[in-house]
Amino acid sequence: MKKKIVFLTGAGISAESGIKTFRDTGGTWEGHNVTEVASPEGWKKNKALVLKFYNDRRKQLDEVVPNAAHYTIAELEKDYDVVVITQNVDDLHERAGSTNVIHLHGELKKACSSNNKALTVPYDKAIEIGDKHADGSQLRPFIVWFGENVPLMDDAMTEVMKADMFVVVGTSLQVYPAAGLSRYAKSWCELFYIDPSPLEDNVLPYFKVIRKVATEGMKDFVTLLNNKNESES
Repeated sequence: MKKKIVFLTGAGISAESGIKTFRDTGGTWEGHNVTEVASPEGWKKNKALVLKFYNDRRKQLDEVVPNAAHYTIAELEKDYDVVVITQNVDDLHERAGSTNVIHLHGELKKACSSNNKALTVPYDKAIEIGDKHADGSQLRPFIVWFGENVPLMDDAMTEVMKADMFVVVGTSLQVYPAAGLSRYAKSWCELFYIDPSPLEDNVLPYFKVIRKVATEGMKDFVTLLNNKNESES
């Protein structure tokens, strides 16, 4: 039976492909306060602004490609049971070849009913005012905004509980509930943290920390895996 590796990835892995991180230290994203473009209140106040914001993000996504970290994670499926839990809304893991990806915060390449977020449709073009779901409601970005439930969190917790290795890549572990997923790892699960500047000091004693960007850190992680397999053979 293949060993199970569960990855939790964040903005840092996509940043190396040219996708900007969600927000700067001032709480803004592309000049907008996050509450304006990433909350139910912002949607209610100005749908056109929110749609334009995510239309621009979708357009940017079409201009970038997966990087070596995405590909390395996908290639591990040859020898391991790999699950990717990502906080990212891009599709770079899938484009790199990963086949089991859980998007905690939604997906840019989908739209959903504004009445029922569970009613999704593939959508790789701009969403405009007047574009309707089959239920008659305005289409909205399929994004989990601040203040909304994270519907796939239970699925993510279940995968972590079954992991032999849990690997955090490119996230500061500041956004909950995703940041708390390591608590569901079993006692035998090995914990790894790949990030050039890990911030969450209270979890670091439990992790093997690789202080590098995702592309370089994943190389080191694979080397560790290979060395471990050689010592066990």
